[in-house]
Amino acid sequence: MNKIIASLLLLFALQATSPLCSQNVKFKKYFTDATLRIDYLRVGNRQHDTVNLSSIERIDNWAGSLTQLLDPFDNGDYRIVVADPASGRQLYSRGYNTLFQEYRDTPQGADSIAAFQEVVRVPWPRHTVDICFQHRGPDQQMHTQFRYRFDPDSALAQLRRQSSLRVQTNPVRLHYKGNPHKKIDVVIVPEGYGPADSLKMMRDLHSFCDYLLGQEPFASRADDFNVWGVPLTGQSTGITDPTKGIRVNSLVGSSYNTFGADRYLMTMQLFRLHNAIGSIPFDHIIIMANSTTYGGGAIYNFYAMSSLNEMAYMVLPHELGHSIGGLADEYVDEDLSYGDMHQSHLEPVEPNITTLLDFASKWQSMLSPGTPVPTPADTTVPRSQNGPLGVYEGAGYHAKGIYRPTMHCMMRDYAPFCPVCARRLNEVFDLYTR
Repeated sequence: MNKIIASLLLLFALQATSPLCSQNVKFKKYFTDATLRIDYLRVGNRQHDTVNLSSIERIDNWAGSLTQLLDPFDNGDYRIVVADPASGRQLYSRGYNTLFQEYRDTPQGADSIAAFQEVVRVPWPRHTVDICFQHRGPDQQMHTQFRYRFDPDSALAQLRRQSSLRVQTNPVRLHYKGNPHKKIDVVIVPEGYGPADSLKMMRDLHSFCDYLLGQEPFASRADDFNVWGVPLTGQSTGITDPTKGIRVNSLVGSSYNTFGADRYLMTMQLFRLHNAIGSIPFDHIIIMANSTTYGGGAIYNFYAMSSLNEMAYMVLPHELGHSIGGLADEYVDEDLSYGDMHQSHLEPVEPNITTLLDFASKWQSMLSPGTPVPTPADTTVPRSQNGPLGVYEGAGYHAKGIYRPTMHCMMRDYAPFCPVCARRLNEVFDLYTR
């Protein structure tokens, strides 16, 4: 931790969770219309992890809702919480996942220590607050690992004395429908475009905007979205692919073969990614990879990524199901290195899969009377259709013990989003637009 940060924040180790709070926080009382960006390293393995602060930044806008400040969804393995120091009252919260959590579930993550860049953004506080980094424990509850006491006045004084080397990015409005506080703001970051690729990059940005809004429930909610493009190119064309011996110095350092999965296309350079976005107002990030090789990936409230493969118009909605909706994969692939993330003895937090331990909290109320639980598979349902709502075995990478709502879905094999997944996406959309 550098001296500037040390002078701004006081670190406390905590053992208890923060209390739950009703959705009645007044934004203007506690926050200003600006963003506090916090860059940090999460260091550890399956046994333990720590948060090491790297830097903070003030961005002169806040894209999120001014009324829906507390996260109503019990999703994600992590949560950031802004709390009042005196009362412990939660003022802002959001759940999220990280690449580190997937690393923990790989064979290397069992005992090899690694460091992962992470970035969280919260509204800029008017007064001193506690910023709490929480992690879901074995009891499935959120527990505060670290608490930083943040004084905005001291922070501003220190930040004014620092010279900023960040690129000021002028965004491209690909689809604009109004006030960012009342819209779902999505920013598309082009990756793998060199100096000679500017015209292609602009065409591809518009194509990805169309892919974003092309599938339901995104299509019928298009007026609730603002879509921004980042007009930046890197030094070279293409995407790093270790399996082909290709190394590219791209804008945000993306690569295929993440955690040994050939098609898993991600970046671990989160600081570079957020530097490229700069002050563009956003709630969610899409990385558009200039490659025709099939690939992509996504992390809940982290980012979504897809290549320009011919299936991108379907791959991108699937990945947005993860990054925006917090939905789980419904397909079976027990060879994945991170396939142990869903445990059969626990009820998953994702809304579209269940182990039946707490099915009442999932889609039980949506089933037609008399639907058998579990529901026998119906192999006559075409892969382009959902089929009847039920409880079908095989989901979350496992063939047994985990169940999904329909035979086919965007989260399984690129069928339309099923009613359960569409319901959660619409609930998340409402969080940004109410």
